[in-house]
Amino acid sequence: MTTMICRRILLKLSGEALMSEEGGSIDAKILKRLAAEIKELCDAGIEVGLVIGGGNILRGAQKASEGLDRVTSDHMGMLATVINAMAMQDALECIDQPVRVMSALQINQVCEDYIRRRAVRHLEKGRVAIFAAGMGNPFFTTDSAASLRAVEINADLLIKATKVEGVYSADPEQHSDAVLYKHLTFDEALDQRLGVMDATALVLCRDNDISLRVMNIFEPGAIMRLMQGEDLGSLITARGRGEQ
Repeated sequence: MTTMICRRILLKLSGEALMSEEGGSIDAKILKRLAAEIKELCDAGIEVGLVIGGGNILRGAQKASEGLDRVTSDHMGMLATVINAMAMQDALECIDQPVRVMSALQINQVCEDYIRRRAVRHLEKGRVAIFAAGMGNPFFTTDSAASLRAVEINADLLIKATKVEGVYSADPEQHSDAVLYKHLTFDEALDQRLGVMDATALVLCRDNDISLRVMNIFEPGAIMRLMQGEDLGSLITARGRGEQ
């Protein structure tokens, strides 16, 4: 059996990763593919925590810019992440993968409250733990929530799944000469304002020594190949290569 490089990971998906090309908020085919890849990780003995954004349904910050109260709009965005979490839960259960949705907001009729010790227990039991509703507070992104949950569950690695190969010096869709960074530090990402994650998320990872891997989620099988040791995407760490 191939040795996996991580025992426990936190996977951060954007809500847009679930969208269909036709514009639907949740594409069943994409959902099923992602669920199958997550189950494959679990079958290999990897414990998987998952955070999904809500941008395919509603972005709180965008609604606030349109005139809606920021606190209200952020709470609406949190509820959007619960919808995505429930969709992923259903897709995983359809392929017999045990899973629990844990919400930072109390919605007991549809999911559990987030309790750190219970979350860790779910992971130890081989269940996927989907963390919904962000941090439960306005003004914080799901990137920050993913970093926080990664720290709380003692994840070996935080993976941010994107639609590009990793972290670039500029937007590769707009700049053909953009350079892909294979490795950099959190301080470099912050200083250069590379837009990997918001500053709160990066600082949380840096200060708690949680490595971050940014990679393309739309390449089938990529996460398993990463777990098997292939150097995919961009790795961001607290210290540079060769530092102790």
